[in-house]
This record gives sequence, structure tokens and C-alpha cells, in this order.
Amino acid sequence: MAELMYREALNQALAEEMERDANVFLIGEEVGRYNGAFKVSQGLLDKFGSARIIDAPISELGFTGMAAGAAMVGLRPVVEMMTWNFAILAMDQIVNNAAKLRHMSGGQLRCPIVFRGPGGAGGRLSSQHSQALEANYAHFPGLKVIAPATPADAKGLLKAAIRDENPVVMIEGERLYAVKGEVPEGEHVVPIGKADVKREGKDVSIITWSRMYYFCEEAAQQLEKEGISVEILDLRTLRPLDEEAILATVRKTNRAVVVEEGWALAGVGASVVDIIQSKAFDELDAPVLRVTGLDVNMSYAANLENATQPDAAKIAAAVKKVLYREGA
Repeated sequence: MAELMYREALNQALAEEMERDANVFLIGEEVGRYNGAFKVSQGLLDKFGSARIIDAPISELGFTGMAAGAAMVGLRPVVEMMTWNFAILAMDQIVNNAAKLRHMSGGQLRCPIVFRGPGGAGGRLSSQHSQALEANYAHFPGLKVIAPATPADAKGLLKAAIRDENPVVMIEGERLYAVKGEVPEGEHVVPIGKADVKREGKDVSIITWSRMYYFCEEAAQQLEKEGISVEILDLRTLRPLDEEAILATVRKTNRAVVVEEGWALAGVGASVVDIIQSKAFDELDAPVLRVTGLDVNMSYAANLENATQPDAAKIAAAVKKVLYREGA
């Protein structure tokens, strides 16, 4: 199996889907001649031409609305946001048009479209470029929201999103693009709505997604040396949530920690905790804890940026607390 970077896995998914379906096209700022701000579209302009790899002006609201219109008449656009922070400018088209077209047309209109791009901390890019905004989009009916952690899941979920008949928001960890991992070649499609147990364990469950998975894995490796067996459930899809997988891991370990990069208030993790406490409360041996980003705007300074986010030490401390271990 080939080992690819996260960006290369996304590129492979785009190329394969464009070869499979002539209705698929990519539009966004610098996706063509510049090969994408994070090089996800490397080489696609030469392969598919300017009619299907479309450089758009700096006008998120405009090209997102154009793509939604194209989806209504049978095409399958993929809209690349240079960053999800800029996509706030296009939010009206995403949540007021794309998400609602099927409902408001009585099922007469479909909107098979993918909105994708980087989210979360960017590495000293400060507050306007370092926000984990997935909770905003997971809030809206009519949208599906995916956030893969690994290159294999990035490829498989993007292929599934392009084939979906509904609008899909795909948030890619901005600091994951150079992460390497094994990626199946060819027809590798990861179903939307299915979480994945990335690490089997028996003492406590950590539930997470996207970049935070790697901090959870680091914490799990440290805790293993102390005799604590951690199970890690990677949600991969944030809307719809895989309730069955969430409840299964909690019923297995009877303890849970939910880890997310975004802010705590109204975060996706709050909905995960609600599912656990409303449907598996009697099977818990300790209150569910959350580890989230701090309730502040992101700083530019590297030390402050790191301090505002979850890390392995914070996650390990939360695990020990739900286990009532000394020193937590």
C-alpha cells in the first residue's frame, strides 16, 4: 500500500473522481496555476484543463453561489476554500442556499456539492486564521460535515462526499497536510456517518476527530506505560454523528473523555456528551470530561498558540481524572 501525505491523498481522490465523472469540477482561489494554497490540486490543471479546474477571484460568496447553482443543474462542484476562516464570507450560500435547496423545493432540486478546505490552528497564523469552525456547520440541517484525521480517511471521505447527493462540508486539519500514512489505491470510499476505532482499549474511551487524534494517540501511548488501556474513537463524521459507535465504546470502557480543537461552548463535543449521558448514563463509572481549546482568540506567539489547544498532557490528565487515579 502506498504511503502518501494527507494533501496527496486528497489530490488522488480529486483526480480519480474527475476521471470517473465528467460532471465533477474544482473551483477556488489559486487552485489552478498555483496548484492550491496547500498544493492539494497539484497537477490537476494540466490534466483536466481550465474548464474543470477553475481559478476564482477573491470572492468567496460569489464563486460559492455559482457552484451551488451549477449543482442544481446537474454538475458536481468541489469548492476549495483557502481556509474555512474565509468561508465565513460564503456562509449565506452554504447554509441558506445549498443546505436548504432540497427542503425548500419540495425535493425537486438537489445540491450535490462539496465545500472543502483547511481549518483549525495554522501554526502561528493568529486569531483570524486559526479557528476550528466545524461546530458552526454541524449545527445546520441539510449539511453533512466530515473531518478526517488520516490520509486514508481523507481520500475515502472526499470520494464519498463527491458522490453524495447532498452538500458536504469537509474540514481538513490545516496542520495535517504533510502527515503521511498508508492509503489504499483506487476505489477506496469511506462511508459518511461511520466512526472508526483507531485504537482498541478497555479502561477508558477517548472520542475525538481530525488533528486532535494525534494528540490522543500520543497520550494513549504515554498512559499505556502506566498500565492504562485507552480506546480511541475517531468520529470522522460530525454530522451525522455515529451514535452507535459512541455508545458502543462507552459501554465497553464505562468512562469517556471527549477531545476537540474548538471552543467548549456549543461545541460538537457537547453533543457527544449529551448522547452519552442521555442514552448510556447508567453504564458510566465517572462523569464524562471534555478537553477543548481555551475560550480565547488564538494568539500569534507559538507558546501561547500551543497553550490554548489540547495536547497530550492535558488529555492524559483528563483520562486519569475519570479513572480517579492519584495525581490527576
